[in-house]
Amino acid sequence: MRINGISPSPQFLLLVFAVTFLHRVSAASAVCELSVTDNNNVYYYSLESPVADFPHGILSEDGHYKVAANGTVVWFQLCGSMIFNHDPPLCVGCKDCGGQSRCGMGCSALVSNKIEGYPVCTTLGQPSSTLIDVLDKKRPDKGIIVKMTHSALRRNCSLSVSVICNSNGVQGPQTLENVGSCDYNTELKHPLGCAKIISSNGNGLGWFGTFFIIVLCLFGSYLLAGAVYRYFFLNVRGIDVWFIYLWIGIMLGIFPINEFHASLSTLPYPLFGLLAKTA
Repeated sequence: MRINGISPSPQFLLLVFAVTFLHRVSAASAVCELSVTDNNNVYYYSLESPVADFPHGILSEDGHYKVAANGTVVWFQLCGSMIFNHDPPLCVGCKDCGGQSRCGMGCSALVSNKIEGYPVCTTLGQPSSTLIDVLDKKRPDKGIIVKMTHSALRRNCSLSVSVICNSNGVQGPQTLENVGSCDYNTELKHPLGCAKIISSNGNGLGWFGTFFIIVLCLFGSYLLAGAVYRYFFLNVRGIDVWFIYLWIGIMLGIFPINEFHASLSTLPYPLFGLLAKTA
């Protein structure tokens, strides 16, 4: 196969197929998917992919995550809008996130701060404005950061959630950091924060080279075992090199089969009869 005069390697074609297969075509899923290439490896994240014990992916089964610090409360959901079956946010200023009757169910992140003793809510992010990047450029397998933003008339707000790789289970958000007038950071640990690594390294022997070496080793072991058997059990000294060469020539198509039958006539009669039946 040639593309614009360039013949891609089998490893490259396999890599393209694997990445294409892993990516789903829906726009909602694409929001929480990320592929990063680094050092001949592709690091693939899909936060909505179901895994063992987490059929909904990274989405909270409660419909939202919650973290609080110093009187500030943040609710958020990754890869979608929040759902509140009980204990919804009770605050003023929720018109950008579902309104007072459905407060918290019209956005992906919401913060509540007490102003003059009253809880006032501010929308931090929307599902459509979610961005994903790796947590550490030097270690793309460490995890990812999910940033949700919301633009309002007075100010822009955001919530950045670091999803750290933890194959042992889930640890919800424990800390909340205010890094600006309306920007917050938090983190959680989750198995889906671990990347699926697809190797695209074209160096080395590859599977065919490895298979060929294994076949050669098996063939060499077969010849060695035969020589040992002939030497110790049949008391035959030396190996009939011409006979081994004959079989190799037939397998490679170098030695004509007619000459093979003719060469059998030089063997002792019992051995000639046995080989003539199998040839």
